Amino acid sequence: MAKHILSGQVFINNTDIWITYSAFLREEQKGGHENLNALLSPAKMKSNVAVNIREHNGEVYSDVLQAKSEGRDVTLHFAISAENISMFIQRYTAFIQFLKTGENGWLRFRFPTLGLEMQMFADQFPNGFTAISNLWSEGAQCGAFKVKFREPVASF
Repeated sequence: MAKHILSGQVFINNTDIWITYSAFLREEQKGGHENLNALLSPAKMKSNVAVNIREHNGEVYSDVLQAKSEGRDVTLHFAISAENISMFIQRYTAFIQFLKTGENGWLRFRFPTLGLEMQMFADQFPNGFTAISNLWSEGAQCGAFKVKFREPVASF
């Protein structure tokens, strides 16, 4: 059996989210890059301390400035699919619980294609849930949601 194209794309705490939950990163519209933009946006820099003496023009900084990053927020767009309503609800609620609890609250993300690893925790679920299919009718189901994660020590 061939490997599914979504398998091996996103691991959270060493769990392949596609294999376990049929969850994957999605974009708001075809050709969108919201997830990639969120993952690769650099963290804001911490301010350098300046001495501002009234009797001198301008500010004085250390001869050696230390570049340090603040923590950052990363909002990712997920979707989950299933063959039927009950399987969808089970996968969806299990995945949400997985994101909320992690391992002592922490989520270690690994994106093999990007060579990127991040340690974050779920902070908010903005905009709730978006039904992509009609959950009131039988058949294959799909739904989407956003999660805002906090990366306290930015990966870059």
